[in-house]
Amino acid sequence: MTTPAPGSRQRWLVPVVVVVLSVTVGGGLLARELYRRPDQPVDDTSVAVSTPPSASSGAPGAAGEVGMTDDARAHPQADAVRRVLKKYFEAINTKQYSLWTEVVTDERAAAQSQNDWKKGVHTTKDSDALVYRIERSSGNSLRVLVGFTSRQELEDAPLFFREPCIKWRLVMPLVIEDKALKVAAVDGGPPPEHEKC
Repeated sequence: MTTPAPGSRQRWLVPVVVVVLSVTVGGGLLARELYRRPDQPVDDTSVAVSTPPSASSGAPGAAGEVGMTDDARAHPQADAVRRVLKKYFEAINTKQYSLWTEVVTDERAAAQSQNDWKKGVHTTKDSDALVYRIERSSGNSLRVLVGFTSRQELEDAPLFFREPCIKWRLVMPLVIEDKALKVAAVDGGPPPEHEKC
């Protein structure tokens, strides 16, 4: 058996390294394509907008304002989400059932009569709304991770957490209904993340 000359070993080393590097780079590019977020649909006409300095800091907003983290603001639907959530919280804070029904799905509105809704929010004041993240869900729906502070009389607090001030963090599903983005019912299961203020 003969030992190959040192020069022939070097001739094979370069092509093997090139092939290994090519396969690694190709695999990385393929993995990036497979695991990246879905692109914005072609028919989506949302545009990027500038935001006030207070919202761009990621700090929570006051009553009636909806702040956004940099991550949430980078989503193509950020402005539409902000408008819907602003109206949603405004409806609760001003006790306007008709405004609330404009920004929630028909199914959600049908599940709560005006009297029941007003009983549920009659002492509620929501503030410090902050959108942490917006993700595309199935179809044209979105999942919005939002936090906010809710203040209410103790007797109007949820039965499972009787506190006058609650900091909530939950995922709000938003769907397209009648060509408009609307807040759907929160997914079933355990109560959303919450803590005493």
